[in-house]
Amino acid sequence: MSARIDPAINEVRRAVSKEEWQVRVDLAACYRIVAHYGWDDLVFTHISARVPGPERHFLINPYGYMFGEVTASSLVKVDLEGTIVMPTPFGINPAGYIIHSAVHEARADAHCVLHLHTKAGVAVACQAEGLLPISQIALLALSSLAYHDYEGIALNPAEKARLVADLGARDFLILRNHGLLTCGRTVPDAFLYMYALQTACEIQIAAQAGGGKLTPVARPILDGMRAQTDTVLRNIGADIAWPGVLRKLDRLDPSFRE
Repeated sequence: MSARIDPAINEVRRAVSKEEWQVRVDLAACYRIVAHYGWDDLVFTHISARVPGPERHFLINPYGYMFGEVTASSLVKVDLEGTIVMPTPFGINPAGYIIHSAVHEARADAHCVLHLHTKAGVAVACQAEGLLPISQIALLALSSLAYHDYEGIALNPAEKARLVADLGARDFLILRNHGLLTCGRTVPDAFLYMYALQTACEIQIAAQAGGGKLTPVARPILDGMRAQTDTVLRNIGADIAWPGVLRKLDRLDPSFRE
């Protein structure tokens, strides 16, 4: 069933560049696939993407829309101060702005930032040892993983500097007691990283529930994981998997492209 969208915002496509429209389609697709996997949290988490161009604007979901309702034209364009820079009937979640603008401002390579509150992700974020090196897919995240301590709902601008310092140049972040975050040079990259991190958390919780002794992967294997991953992905990153994601969404409900 197609999402219900105000017809007026379909004028957006004619008002933006071809490059921006492609980012909008990819970002809307990311929201939809996250919803499909059941990783969304009603209207309360966010995926943002940098708009091509020198203005340092980025796109984020309209506050109040379920992830399965997001379309390319309904995404809200804001600047780093959280000011909406293109006419829209929607607002944004201030907590989403704090986290996402912090990463976009500090990391020129972080064109997409994906933040979730999944059950498995929060469960691992509550554990003192965090993500354990017990599965192959966990090693991908562990090769570029950071942690950020919980400071309450992300409404304090002063937290931005601490979050950015904790993330550094890494692509995966576990927000303790809170959830998961990934960033990538493209929307597909950020999604693939989250797929790996979320799956690793699900495996960890399942393995711990089994009650048996867990076997960690040896450190030398972990150290070489990033190079091995590049080989598997043929050095083109998530672009090898993303077209399949789009085909799947087109079969389910192509309205994300509107």
